[in-house]
Amino acid sequence: MQKIVILRLGHRPERDKRITTHVGLTARALGAEGMLLASNDKGIKNAIEDVADRWGGDFYVENDVNWKSEIEKWKDEGGKVCHLSMYGINLPDAAGEIKLCDKLMIVVGAEKVPTEIYNLADWNVAIGNQPHSEVAAVALTMDRIAQEEPLKREFGNAELTIVPMERGKRVINNVKEE
Repeated sequence: MQKIVILRLGHRPERDKRITTHVGLTARALGAEGMLLASNDKGIKNAIEDVADRWGGDFYVENDVNWKSEIEKWKDEGGKVCHLSMYGINLPDAAGEIKLCDKLMIVVGAEKVPTEIYNLADWNVAIGNQPHSEVAAVALTMDRIAQEEPLKREFGNAELTIVPMERGKRVINNVKEE
C-alpha cells in the first residue's frame, strides 16, 4: 500500500481555514496518512484530528512545519514529491508513474508557491491547465493514483460509522456506554 502525506503550503488563517481543513479531510478520506501544515494554525490540526478520532483511522496533522526541511527529509528517506499546480504535466500523463511510488508527498499550495518547490518536486502536475480548487486537485489526484478503491476504504477504531443505504441516514455509534 502506498504511503501518502500531504504538505499544505501557505495557509492563510483568515482566508483558507475551510479550504485547508477540506484538503486534510479529503486526503484522509482517500487514503493519506497525514498532513504537514507549513503554517501555524492549531485550530486546523485540532479540527481534522477530531474528525479522525470520531470517524476512525490514524490520520495526523503536524502544525507549523518547515516545508523545505520536510521535503528534503522525505526525499532523503526515499520518498517522491508531487506538486499539484495548474502549471506542469497533465495528471493523466503522470498518474501511472506516480502510482508506482511507494512513498509519496503531495504538495498543495494556497498562495504563490515558491519557485524552489517546482525544482524540488519529482513531478509538477497540472489538474487541467486552469485555476482550480486545491481540494479538487487532491481528490482527483488521489483517486487517479489509488492502488485500491479509495471510496470503499474502511476505517478502524471509529466511534461513528455510516451505514451506506439508498435512502435515509443511519449512523452507528460504536462507543459502548458503561
